[in-house]
Amino acid sequence: MSFNSLEFLLFFPAITALYFLTPHRFRWMLLLAGSYYFYMSWNPQYIALIAFATIVNYYCGIKIAAAESPSRKKWLLTFGVSATLSQLFFFKYFNFFNDSFQAVFDFFQLPYGIPALNVLLPVGISFFTFQTLSYTIDVYRGVKEPEYHLGIFALYVSFFPQLVAGPIERSTRLLPQFYEKYDFDFQRVKEGLLLILWGLFKKIVIADRLGMLVDQVYNNATDYTGLPLILATYFFAFQIFCDFSAYSDIAIGAARVMGYRLMVNFDQPFISGTVTEFWRRWHISLSTWLNDYLYTPLAIKWRDWRKNGIIAALFVTFFLSGLWHGAGWTFVIFGVLHGLGLIGEVLTKKSRKNIAKKMPKWLFDGISIFITFHFVCITWIFFRANSVADAFYIIGSLFSNLGQSIEWGDAMGMGLDQFAFSILLILILETVHFVQRKQTVVSTIFAKNMVFRWSLYYAMIIGIVIFGSYSYSEFIYFQF
Repeated sequence: MSFNSLEFLLFFPAITALYFLTPHRFRWMLLLAGSYYFYMSWNPQYIALIAFATIVNYYCGIKIAAAESPSRKKWLLTFGVSATLSQLFFFKYFNFFNDSFQAVFDFFQLPYGIPALNVLLPVGISFFTFQTLSYTIDVYRGVKEPEYHLGIFALYVSFFPQLVAGPIERSTRLLPQFYEKYDFDFQRVKEGLLLILWGLFKKIVIADRLGMLVDQVYNNATDYTGLPLILATYFFAFQIFCDFSAYSDIAIGAARVMGYRLMVNFDQPFISGTVTEFWRRWHISLSTWLNDYLYTPLAIKWRDWRKNGIIAALFVTFFLSGLWHGAGWTFVIFGVLHGLGLIGEVLTKKSRKNIAKKMPKWLFDGISIFITFHFVCITWIFFRANSVADAFYIIGSLFSNLGQSIEWGDAMGMGLDQFAFSILLILILETVHFVQRKQTVVSTIFAKNMVFRWSLYYAMIIGIVIFGSYSYSEFIYFQF
């Protein structure tokens, strides 16, 4: 069941109404049943994976807290992490590594008889895996008391608004909220519904429309050179942002309607002046997770190496970040490039400061944003390309035959009128972001009079109905 489906349009109002009608002490049962139903709508069998991760980490959390010896605690942590990661590796990475070994053996003309597995990637497995791991690690570190209520813990793992594509919530933030009683609050419900509406607009009207050109060009990359490749690359930057941030907006809004507060996952990433800043603004729940549970422990462990330890920790973190995004070499290269970008910023920190002192701030900031945005766009070529070969072809052909005219229509996935409308939508998006630099869009809208507010609501609903693209329905990050 996807957020932009008719099923969710029926499911969410129903479970929300039942939620406020249900006594507080029974609400966790309703939400748990609803969350399991939500996930099972994709594939009922894969609910066993969530159940396994839930039981393992619930058990380990209690046993770690009760263990008296550090070695016992460490063994339980290792068991919990290994068991949880094992199912992620099996379903997501086995075929990737198996194919890689097969290629190496074939190169040396050696026999290799391990067959590929014919399994589907369970939707959202990377997200609920990281969420359960953070709980067990936090209990081990002593920053979180173990959760003894199995039902509440199971709800934390499977809470339907953020189950499939985040935000990746910490147990210290989300678990205590399930014990709080939230009454119906009209203002809060309006805020949540407005976030849902904005998320649907970004997904159905903007992201899916941009996806028409992106898919046409990237799925037939070698048929194009020059301007079509450039346009598709720019469009993908806005497509993936609108697609992924839309899911986060809907998740945050849906949770907010019922009273729960999920973390902000995006903060205008395209105004970032450095790659470091980009990752502070993009997929914040993942970047902070990687910082807290991977980069920082590695940097501390390798602190005797000084700057080399930081460089090594950055490289390992973003190599694994690329692998987290997808089981393919294109994603690994994407992660490595971002790691190299961050390493470059560490090595050039002093020189960049000296340059900044010699230039007007507005000019330095503008150049920095321009460079960062285009660096991210280039790395996203690997993220979106169907193969490494396609990615290198696209990069090598971006500036070929720039004077060649574009044949619109089926050849580009959209006509010239649709292209112009897509540009208008991007301008609307950036106008909203400009407003957000001072205050949230929700606050801005609620400060206006009733006529303006309701005119805007109806305009967005009509825009979704009339201008929505319904051929591209699946959220991009479902595959991760």
